[in-house]
Amino acid sequence: MKPVLTAVGVVALFVLGVLAVVLGGADDSPGLQGIGGFLIVAAVVVGVRAVRRARAGRTAV
Repeated sequence: MKPVLTAVGVVALFVLGVLAVVLGGADDSPGLQGIGGFLIVAAVVVGVRAVRRARAGRTAV
């Protein structure tokens, strides 16, 4: 259940970031675009960390 929640959270964070960038561009708001960019980067970082942890747990050495 935890991987599903992580995936949903990452997708939601990414979509929220994209919406912030688009709405910030429509309103000519550089602050909102910056927050949106930060949310997108955070979603990528969380997703990469989740995948790396999942792979590290599966490999048997």
